[in-house]
Amino acid sequence: MLDTLILVFSQGFMQRAVLGGIVISLCASLLGVSLVLKRYSMIGDGLSHVGFGAVVVATALGFAPLAVAIPVVVIAAFLLLRLGESSEIKGDAAVALVSTGSLAVGVTASSLSGGMNQDFNSYMFGTILGLSESDVVLSIAVSIPVLILFILFYNKIFAVTFDENFSKATGVKVELYNALVAVLTAIIIVLGMRLMGALLISSLVIFPSLTSMRVCRTFKGVVICSALVSVMCFLVGICLSVLYDLPTGASIVLANIVVFFIFWICGKIKNR
Repeated sequence: MLDTLILVFSQGFMQRAVLGGIVISLCASLLGVSLVLKRYSMIGDGLSHVGFGAVVVATALGFAPLAVAIPVVVIAAFLLLRLGESSEIKGDAAVALVSTGSLAVGVTASSLSGGMNQDFNSYMFGTILGLSESDVVLSIAVSIPVLILFILFYNKIFAVTFDENFSKATGVKVELYNALVAVLTAIIIVLGMRLMGALLISSLVIFPSLTSMRVCRTFKGVVICSALVSVMCFLVGICLSVLYDLPTGASIVLANIVVFFIFWICGKIKNR
């Protein structure tokens, strides 16, 4: 078993997959803490559907998928924020409205362009082992600014996450920092679609945060624990995928589920 892992991880395609997966998992987990606490957990799922629809339309029209998908998903993130603030359409309804509509557009576009081909499937279900050098470079190039911005504005994000009204009263530009989190999340979601697929990418946003909250009681503790859990589950998932010939994205999610229940049990014991 160990020999198999050493042999596989010595291959270039696997090294690219690990490097790209770690940076995307790390960024998704950090942004997920704020989104989960603000009850916007499913925004990742909604944006991934928007990204899939944009990728399919772009591919069908002969444009570069990511060049179209990133700005479209960023716009969708702003739209979801605005709809979520509306008294007529609440956050969860706004996500459902945008995500299902976008998915319908993507499926229709794929049908008109000749059906679901390999390119579309890679964005729907993920092809982490097929990441190219340019994919990895792009992931790192985007992830580094995300990490830097999260660290620089950590205190503001913390304040906005827990009490928007108090933050406004103290002069914090709440809308700006909400928009910042939404834009960073949109970019990571689009890049992560190649890693996990549109159907599973939201798990990288949701699971690490929920898992960490079972045992951690401070924002900083949850952030650090989420980052560690996310990277660990990614590595465990990809190892399971290699050893047992399982779908990589699904293996990563299953690893997250197992760790969640372990932390949940530990949290119950801790609180006794």
